[in-house]
Amino acid sequence: MRRLTADCIWNSFQSSGKRHLILTGSKKSGKTTFLSEISGIIQPSGALPRITTWAEPQKAVYLRDNKTGRTAVAGRYDPFLAGPQNRMRPEKEGFLTLGTKTLRLCMEEKQPWVSIDEIGYLETGCTEYCDAIRALIGKKRLLAAVRRQELPFLEELCRRPDVFLADLDRPFGKLGCVIMASGLGRRFGGNKLLADFGGDALICRALDATEGIFEKRVVVTRSREVEALCLERKIPAVLHSLPRRSDTVRLGLEAMPADIKGCLFCPADQPLLSRETVASMALCAADGPEWIWRAGWKDRAGAPVLFPAWAFGELKTLPKGGGGRILLENYPEKVRLVSVLKPWELEDVDRPQDLLRLLEKAKKR
Repeated sequence: MRRLTADCIWNSFQSSGKRHLILTGSKKSGKTTFLSEISGIIQPSGALPRITTWAEPQKAVYLRDNKTGRTAVAGRYDPFLAGPQNRMRPEKEGFLTLGTKTLRLCMEEKQPWVSIDEIGYLETGCTEYCDAIRALIGKKRLLAAVRRQELPFLEELCRRPDVFLADLDRPFGKLGCVIMASGLGRRFGGNKLLADFGGDALICRALDATEGIFEKRVVVTRSREVEALCLERKIPAVLHSLPRRSDTVRLGLEAMPADIKGCLFCPADQPLLSRETVASMALCAADGPEWIWRAGWKDRAGAPVLFPAWAFGELKTLPKGGGGRILLENYPEKVRLVSVLKPWELEDVDRPQDLLRLLEKAKKR
């Protein structure tokens, strides 16, 4: 199963408010596949990227304008170049006669987006082609696959402040996750987190939604039964008897590695929260580590919330009875919403009737 989906990347990009979307990564990281799928989201007719490159091993690399079908040689195999990769010598004429002219034509067309698959070291061998891409970005929105290489032009593209960068080699960066499972369940009449929800304990939904995304997860709970369930699934748990939400926040952060760049605080009682939403929030945090990312639906903000590292000091010293909401109120200009796929992802279980209602919605998904 892929760790990401095109819909997840697109949702993260839209939530970021940025203008351009770049997919980067090493060879065979999935850049071309995702670029094609995202192109289909932008233009449902299934239009291919405008410019593509493809290679014939030990022969040549070709450039194609997919609108006209014209092709040109972008690089030729040279066995005397250092290997084993990048043994193609750039053919500047191909970029001048086809690539640069095509980009100039794109700037005059009506559609707002231009898609290029891919931009790598061959492209950097033609200054005019690089300048044409810079000019294009000034007039159009760019969707591009960029090879991960330490070359100035490629790094320039990826570091632009108006670019949302999805790094397919390490899409989520170094993030932690605290699953908040310390509620007493008074309104529910018992430990709601162990209540059956479609054949599993309710808390298992939060465990599933956060799996495979974070550097470390920890469940903070007052329940020995919840602790035992987590340990069976090899998920660390912090068992405590402290009374306040601020205690849960602090204990969770203290269990995290010192070098994480952000931490998601995820309620354990939102059974319809999707892994796609959690992954979208993590992608946003990897691209924008300065923001507080909060799940929401339209103008309705909810949980979970992903706090950046600069907030950890205040989260560890929250006033008695306080939670992360204090920071959300103190720093409203730092809060960005990430859209959930369905509004009921934000709904939690407080009473038995909530459990039944959400279980019915789960059956209809």
